[in-house]
Amino acid sequence: MTNALEIRDLHVSIAGSHILKGITFEVPEGGVTALLGRNGVGKTTTLRAVLGLVNHTGDVHVLGTDTRTMVTHRIVRLGIGYVPEDRDVFAGLSVAENLRLAERSSEPDYDAVYALFPELRTRARQRAGSLSGGQQQMLSIARVLLNGWPLLLVDEPSKGLAPKLVTELAETLERIANIATILLVEQNLAVVARLAQRIVVLDHGEVVHQGAASDLGDAELTQQLLGVAGAS
Repeated sequence: MTNALEIRDLHVSIAGSHILKGITFEVPEGGVTALLGRNGVGKTTTLRAVLGLVNHTGDVHVLGTDTRTMVTHRIVRLGIGYVPEDRDVFAGLSVAENLRLAERSSEPDYDAVYALFPELRTRARQRAGSLSGGQQQMLSIARVLLNGWPLLLVDEPSKGLAPKLVTELAETLERIANIATILLVEQNLAVVARLAQRIVVLDHGEVVHQGAASDLGDAELTQQLLGVAGAS
């Protein structure tokens, strides 16, 4: 099986703290791999290291390319999109302007974006800062879909959303996973159980478990790894 992302012996230290301690895992091409763990174990730091946003040691291969000597904008150009935890929309700009700024392809795929998020078309002139949390999350995901990137890093997409919006978000990510590989950081285990084929669990900056997403059905294992009940 081809891997969209390979991480080997990745170490990250920030302000004297050793955050990632030699983590190693792969993200197979296609579908969803979930990166799980309690708060503060290094999940977001892992995504940022893949993008070259934090200094690190170890090997990272994105879509078959060794990125050790590459700066962030070159890594992104390999075909990787990032949906950050805080969404990072430009609040003072319109929806249309946010999307235009995200264009990297010579032929941005607005048809695909509006097929998934028709509301963004009707709100094209609305300031992004006046959107609801769910609408801002739509916009954040739409920005990376414009360019047809084959690998997406999606950080805590359901955070702060009402249950109905979480369900709609999961349906959308499920459709996206048919056309792109997703590395998903997510605390909602019901969402993970629905979307993911594979899980990687971090604890104290180390990989402590890798396996099928069905492992989350083992209540004892899930309690041990994550401190919560297993997914139902």
